[in-house]
Amino acid sequence: MDAPSTLPFWLLIPLFSVFWYCIHSLLVSNSNDHESKKLPPGPYPLPVIGNWLQISGLLHRSVTKLSQTYGPLISIKVGSNRMIVVSSPEIAKEMLQKHDLEFSGRRLQDAVTVLDHHKLSLLWLPPQSQWRNLRKLCKEHIFSSERLNASRGLRQEKVQRLCNYVHEHCLKGQAINIGEAAFSTSLDLMWNTFFSVDFAKSHSISDSTSSEEMKELGLRRRAKVHYGKLLDIIDGIIRQRSQERDTSITYLRKNDFLETLLDLNQQNESVWSCEDTKHLILDLLIGGTETSSVSVEWIMAELLRNPEKKSKARDEIRKVIGQNELVQESDISNLPYLQSVIKETFRLRPTVPFTIRQAQSDTKINGYLVPKNADILVNVWGIGRDPSLWSDPTSFVPERFMDSEIDMKGQHFELLAFGTGRRICPGLPLADRMVHLMVASLLHKFEWKLEEGIKPEELDMTEELGGTIHKAVPLKAIALLEP
Repeated sequence: MDAPSTLPFWLLIPLFSVFWYCIHSLLVSNSNDHESKKLPPGPYPLPVIGNWLQISGLLHRSVTKLSQTYGPLISIKVGSNRMIVVSSPEIAKEMLQKHDLEFSGRRLQDAVTVLDHHKLSLLWLPPQSQWRNLRKLCKEHIFSSERLNASRGLRQEKVQRLCNYVHEHCLKGQAINIGEAAFSTSLDLMWNTFFSVDFAKSHSISDSTSSEEMKELGLRRRAKVHYGKLLDIIDGIIRQRSQERDTSITYLRKNDFLETLLDLNQQNESVWSCEDTKHLILDLLIGGTETSSVSVEWIMAELLRNPEKKSKARDEIRKVIGQNELVQESDISNLPYLQSVIKETFRLRPTVPFTIRQAQSDTKINGYLVPKNADILVNVWGIGRDPSLWSDPTSFVPERFMDSEIDMKGQHFELLAFGTGRRICPGLPLADRMVHLMVASLLHKFEWKLEEGIKPEELDMTEELGGTIHKAVPLKAIALLEP
């Protein structure tokens, strides 16, 4: 068989020319894409994959690094999707305060379209009448000051149960998985708030679903099977309660969220359906349990890694509350250092790395065009570590927030732990109370140390990004009783 002949040199010249023309056209096209449309600066995207190679790994770290090169407002592409990343509190304020309506959308992800969740979800609906009704409902019937004050005893009970759990392990000298303990407490609180029953005592799920599995359902909520299972659990409870309301002469009303939603359904089913109820509870249950427990784990991890800060926080709590009293929510306002510890943790370890929006129209920001349908990522993680905003930004220094007016309610754009504007987290008032109460109670009754052989400076703080930024290695610590 004859050996394959090589291409003649004269044929290589036009092939090379075509190749060079394609490359040149691509570069010119990319350049014109930025210059003619005046898009924010950013790395040139490759065909098909865009800037995927530059943002592989942990997205919040990758875009922070790109922002250090291209500036606080950058443009990147992931496949065909345009992303505008904001790493400046001033630009974030202009976009999410002055132009809040223009940047109030959210791109639908395939995961949230399973079982049509996006059509009823508070998190994914466009900010129109249905969405406004959901926000109003949350504000007036579950997260209002009046409602939260009325349920204060319930939170106290759940946190006391957490302390009892810690005490049992303390007597045995056993290490505690802080994240799991906080998750179970948050889940039980949310479950009681919605259904007036402990998670473990809810007969429709006690035989098939543990709190650990519920945690997996939350962390893996992108999968259709897990979404469907959680919706089925909620649906079963709603159907049982509805049947009791309709058939039982001796039915006693519950002072919970489900009772309010069923009242709305009974008043006008065309305005508020059982499907609306089910999907709203799903959003609040997953969001409230996961983020609160992840926050508590990061806070305790930072304190265990910084023993002097932990001692300072514990001394303040014991001085204000005393050794034998229980921590009350009303005590939190008298614990400025504890509040500073929690703010500092949210600065350094935000549970959600970005405030995410979608542009509803072409909008000029800072001299650049933010095109319609572009995804807006306000880089909360990067802003929290910006050396131009924070001295020694990678160190855990709660003192920076002492006597500071900065809070996490969405008006200070250097600390947007819960978002801002129309899309601010609706559960912020409850999360704020719950996280402070859990951490204060854990510090008040117990001294804490890491497991044998682990020095504070050796504590693994590796991040893992899923629905939240959580610890890749769960925090385990040993509680000690001290007089």
